[in-house]
Amino acid sequence: MSALTRFAQSRLAWTILLLTAIGLEACALFFQHVMKLDPCVMCIYQRVAVLGVLTAGLIGVVGHKLRLLRFLGVLVWGVSAAWGLKLALELVEMQTNPSPFSTCSFLPEFPEWMPLHEWFPSVFLPTGMCTDIPWEMFGITMSQWMVVAFSTYLIALVVFIIPALMPTKKA
Repeated sequence: MSALTRFAQSRLAWTILLLTAIGLEACALFFQHVMKLDPCVMCIYQRVAVLGVLTAGLIGVVGHKLRLLRFLGVLVWGVSAAWGLKLALELVEMQTNPSPFSTCSFLPEFPEWMPLHEWFPSVFLPTGMCTDIPWEMFGITMSQWMVVAFSTYLIALVVFIIPALMPTKKA
């Protein structure tokens, strides 16, 4: 078994995925509650996408020895990262080319059976506007940093998908 396959099937690899997602969620809450930067609805949706990556990491940490659970983790990881990248790119477009015809809603459109913005308003209730750019680092906006983050998750997925899904070798 190659070193990459061993690593992709290890608890450590999935823990790194989990911890990076926890770090992004912690940053989002820091920006919102400490720096008082109001998240827009697209930011909230990206939080949900990061929660999906976090969930994938948790699935992998718990089930890293089982091929079926690694498959489920990879699936959740891929869907969440791809959806997050789509959202981040849409937000970058809204911010760089603002248009009165391309705006985001004031409230998130979560399913009726899962109104996260009502259950956890301090985390999932948007209070900002999508066209606002409240923070930059090195001339790169928060939404552009999220494009980098979700792209990195997808690149890592491409590298790890085959090794992670290989059958586990018995020692």
